[in-house]
Amino acid sequence: MQVTFLGTGSAMPTGERMQTGLLVEGDGEAGPLLVDCGSGALHSLAATETGYEGVDTVLLTHHHLDHVADLLPLMKARWLAGAESLRVVGPPGTGELVEGLLDVHDYMQDRLDLRLREVTPDEAPFDLAGFSVDAMETVHSMYCHAYRFTPADAAAGDDAPVFTFSGDSEETDRLARFADGSDVFVHDCSFPDEVDVDNHPTPSALGQVLAGHDYGTVYLTHLYPHTVGKESEMLDSLEQHYDGEVRFAEDGLVVEVE
Repeated sequence: MQVTFLGTGSAMPTGERMQTGLLVEGDGEAGPLLVDCGSGALHSLAATETGYEGVDTVLLTHHHLDHVADLLPLMKARWLAGAESLRVVGPPGTGELVEGLLDVHDYMQDRLDLRLREVTPDEAPFDLAGFSVDAMETVHSMYCHAYRFTPADAAAGDDAPVFTFSGDSEETDRLARFADGSDVFVHDCSFPDEVDVDNHPTPSALGQVLAGHDYGTVYLTHLYPHTVGKESEMLDSLEQHYDGEVRFAEDGLVVEVE
């Protein structure tokens, strides 16, 4: 399995990071799968070998602008490139979101065969684009999912790669347990410790809930401008509690999940 970070920024641009987007690809029939599609993610996707022409499935964590802003531009780009369909999957309200975007930009209606699906943790795990996807609700200002991915064709007991993405969330023991055993765990860590914030974790708080769990590598993402120049300080703070490998994600970074 391979994960490409298309955007590791937040709702406040820095000029260095696009908003949230991840390209998840696997061997054989798995992927490509676009997870979230914030502003700039389409630009980053176009720079990959897969490109927007190669992505026919989008999975949304939630509906905040910095996670969905490039969804309609993706539809238009695919239509202009000759694509005929797009599958959009996400939490409850995803259908209403897409239909509302098309009401505003009505010339895009019926340009693609849109396949809309809403999912909840109660029906997870579900198969999507060759992956088995588990889901849980996170603690955020809007209903939001974290997702855990394994190849759908991996037999029970196989040593299959596991990738977990937190979406947007405060640090919680439940989310830390949900991701336990992941080879790669991508977690929102939007602010340094001195910022008093809800709905996103600081490194110290995140380190405390990760402690005692087993992850291959943890990547920090969804970075606000407040984190610029604070990277070493944030890692030191987190590592006072969690002694596993932790890195900052960067736009364009490609990670092998194995």
